[in-house]
Amino acid sequence: MADAAFRVEDQTDGSKRVILTGAWSLRGVQNNFSDLREHLSGFFSNPFTHWDLSAVEQLDSAAAVMLWSGWGKHVDQRMTLRPEHTALFNTIAALPPAHSLAAGRGNLMTPLRTLWDGYLDFFSHLVDFVNLVGGLLLELLYILRNPRNIPLKEISANVYKGGVQALPVTALVSFMIGVAMSYLMAIQLRKFGADIFIVNIIGLAGIRELGPILMAIIVAGRSGSAMTAQIGVMRVTEEIDALATMGISRTLRLILPKVMGLTLVAPLLAFWTSAWAILGGMLAAQLQLGISMEFFLDYLPRVVTPVTMLLAIFKGLTFGLLVTLIACHFGMRVKPNTESLSASTTSSVVSAITTVILVDAVFAIITRNIGL
Repeated sequence: MADAAFRVEDQTDGSKRVILTGAWSLRGVQNNFSDLREHLSGFFSNPFTHWDLSAVEQLDSAAAVMLWSGWGKHVDQRMTLRPEHTALFNTIAALPPAHSLAAGRGNLMTPLRTLWDGYLDFFSHLVDFVNLVGGLLLELLYILRNPRNIPLKEISANVYKGGVQALPVTALVSFMIGVAMSYLMAIQLRKFGADIFIVNIIGLAGIRELGPILMAIIVAGRSGSAMTAQIGVMRVTEEIDALATMGISRTLRLILPKVMGLTLVAPLLAFWTSAWAILGGMLAAQLQLGISMEFFLDYLPRVVTPVTMLLAIFKGLTFGLLVTLIACHFGMRVKPNTESLSASTTSSVVSAITTVILVDAVFAIITRNIGL
């Protein structure tokens, strides 16, 4: 099939006749419609030019739109067309103009359409998330029946990357927040002569709230984003499809070790974060209020009851599970392009942090009379 070309013939009345030949299609490797449009511009501007498309071997929509625009968006007796060409130009003529589409975006149906699109997107995420959780439960049942197939190396690797390597940043952030909170509380408590209650505030807030929530936020931004990016890159490079081709369960080898590793280490990481927050608050209390560290540590067990410790453990488990599930969910939804990878990683972090804060608010309401 020849590339797109044309020749010009003179007619008896002095006008020009442009005869198009070859395949006027984007499939032609050598076809350059920008150059063709430039070469034909002089004939487009001449209203007496005749156009003959009877020798065209193939005409696609891209070439047809180019010719249609050059003809002033209409077909008349100057054009010699085959029936299939006429049908194609009639289809193009029936399309609404671009300004009509732009104007239609501002009509009253736009909010409803946006709401409906958001509902469909949420439902799609929900279905995929349920499928992910269901696959995890099936794999858990499988490894309970076959303990030899537990991916211990993968789990230990995720414990190290998600837990051990997060110790320095969680300690630094929680220590500084503990210092800042203790200084602020000390100013207010000193006004009412209630210096002793700094232990209650730092102890309860550090173990019950600050530890789990700070752990979850830092892990979501650090480990969660890394999990999403890792799975997303495997989607882009088709490594996950290769696992399926080899008969290897992607849930068992990719998702389950991440979920188990981070969920198991999350309560320990929450207590580590709480300990540094309390240490920072204790140091600030000694400097600001003169409360010694010995008194602080002696009074702290009276404030932090075993129920509070159990609640912190449960929060750590829940937040670690949620962060990992959301990270893996968005990683599995990455499409094979880099733009989708970056968007999914961002959505993963934002969704995980938002979900953790919402769940923590629900926990605070449900357990408001427990351990206080």
